[in-house]
Amino acid sequence: MTEHDETRIRELLAVRTDAMTSRDAETLASQYTPDVIAFTLAPPLAHRGADVIDVEARKAWFDGFEGPIEYEVRDLEITVGGDIAYCHSLTRLSTTPKGAPAGFELWFRSTLCFRKGGGEWRITHVHDSTPFYMDATMSAALDLKP
Repeated sequence: MTEHDETRIRELLAVRTDAMTSRDAETLASQYTPDVIAFTLAPPLAHRGADVIDVEARKAWFDGFEGPIEYEVRDLEITVGGDIAYCHSLTRLSTTPKGAPAGFELWFRSTLCFRKGGGEWRITHVHDSTPFYMDATMSAALDLKP
């Protein structure tokens, strides 16, 4: 792992965080490879390529929220090996859905994989998950905090 590569990935993730909070769909779309696959919190089970990069769909998602969107990456660890890298973190999303009586705060687990091409790192895989209680409720563990 080179220090330069890790620095570039940290910069990419900082831009990603800023793009989430400023609702910048174009910047988010530019960070992915064309063949990206994303396992996000929202259905369906998998999003691929053009669906992930779709700027208008991302803008529509942003438009589903009122007020600010807070997005925080915590406990970030990055591993780089040649032209492939991955990272994992705990991530916080906090906002208010339009028409909802109140906002929400959600901590979830996030793993991103990167591929370097043309000297630039791009996201090739996203896996976000929320734990769930393995009891009779089988409900998402939305109350967890690091």
